[in-house]
Amino acid sequence: MDFDRRGVLAGGALLAVIGCAAKKPEPEPEPAPVVTADAALSALEKKSGGRLGAFILDTASGNATGHRFDERFGMCSTFKMVLAAAALHRADKGLLDLETVLPYTKADLLPNSPATTENLDKGGMTIAALAEAMQKTSDNAAANVLMRHMGGPAKLTEIFRSWGDKVTRLDRYEMEMNEVPLGEVRDTTSPQAFAQTMEKLLTADLLSPQSRERLIQWMVDTQTGTKRIRAGLPASWKSGDKTGTYNNKVNDVAIFWPPARPPVIVTAYYESAGNHEETRNADQAVLAEVGRIAAAQAVEWHSDPA
Repeated sequence: MDFDRRGVLAGGALLAVIGCAAKKPEPEPEPAPVVTADAALSALEKKSGGRLGAFILDTASGNATGHRFDERFGMCSTFKMVLAAAALHRADKGLLDLETVLPYTKADLLPNSPATTENLDKGGMTIAALAEAMQKTSDNAAANVLMRHMGGPAKLTEIFRSWGDKVTRLDRYEMEMNEVPLGEVRDTTSPQAFAQTMEKLLTADLLSPQSRERLIQWMVDTQTGTKRIRAGLPASWKSGDKTGTYNNKVNDVAIFWPPARPPVIVTAYYESAGNHEETRNADQAVLAEVGRIAAAQAVEWHSDPA
């Protein structure tokens, strides 16, 4: 059979051109959406079914983010960290002696008062010991004894105002101060206000260097929040916190140090649906997730060349 070799070659070339024209380039994959910390906190609240307020503050840059951070939440025992700080502050000013023994009796004891119960036979504890006990073990009797000595809840609110905190307020003693239904303003704070006060106490010169380091060490030594914010942080990072718990309220305020960087402060106030006599691990896990979100945000901030 005769054939035109040049025609075949030309036809092959034409098919190759047509094939190349028909083959479309593969589309580049869409970049994964960036989930911001505030969006992650909002999604966490939706998933948990409760009400979550959180604020993350980078003390190095001043960058901050959060969710419901300007809304009011019941403090519960998170206030004990600033009460301890207030005692140290007044001692720095020469207004009280941390070695003064404050007396108390069995009538002053309340649920969760381990240190004051242990020292009941001594008839009293020093101001320093009371402050340390209420920070480390959330001792309720210690908080009331010290707060009475310092002038009561109104005086502590006055101290907050002198520090520039116009939001946080204390109105009642333990245990009544934990009864904070939605809409109540007594014994409340906002996540942002509390974080900003923590920044002044733990990183600025509001306290003397010795008092500041003492308070930080008490927070680092505290073990009541091992399932909360600190559970979501890398184990190698230094951190400290103060918890607060009552019925459906599971709170935590923390400070942590990413490697070779100034600290980050995170506050989290969570109200789950319904009331619960016992603290639920599921609610504490919400705060652990806040810790993971805060750690990721800290890494992002610290990797930003700006």
